[in-house]
Amino acid sequence: MGKTYERIEGRLRTFIESQPVFFTATAPLAGVGHVNLSPKGRSGTLAVLDELTLAYLDFGGSHAETIAHLRENGRITLMWCAFAGPPTVVRVHGRGEAVFRDDPRFGELLAHFDPSADGAGLRAIVLVRAERVSDSCGFAVPLMEYLGDRDLHAQHFERREDEEFRAYCESKEYVGTSIDGLPALPLPLPPRAA
Repeated sequence: MGKTYERIEGRLRTFIESQPVFFTATAPLAGVGHVNLSPKGRSGTLAVLDELTLAYLDFGGSHAETIAHLRENGRITLMWCAFAGPPTVVRVHGRGEAVFRDDPRFGELLAHFDPSADGAGLRAIVLVRAERVSDSCGFAVPLMEYLGDRDLHAQHFERREDEEFRAYCESKEYVGTSIDGLPALPLPLPPRAA
């Protein structure tokens, strides 16, 4: 049955780093706001920085709910499910922040990822400090076969110059402001720090 852990190490770290997909969950403070749940899974876009810190690359899309919730209150949960092998679910509850492209830490954090993971459409790095690490049985998680990454997202944004990507972000209703009216991605999107 489920256990809690003091840190992300050993088999937990190996499990997290070997999963092809994970999920992020955030919510606004207001009781009437929308809870957000997002799948993440481009290869090489998650890094375990130390025993209590993880980071993932945040790429462009039509919404920025996670960023908005992190800017408002910092609460985040990350979850990994074993769709193959022994049934396991791992959750990291913690505090997160979006490190934007013009932040002096951006380049230093980006160095923790495989260079092939960096690409067009990168708008932030989400940094998560674990406050609770736990696992559970995952007996009800289905067995599924991983066939590979979809490359449609990368292909879509690789066709755009950075200026076009910035215009794309500004054109989306829920990128600068969340669906609940919270500040999300700072617009105009800043250039990447040198």
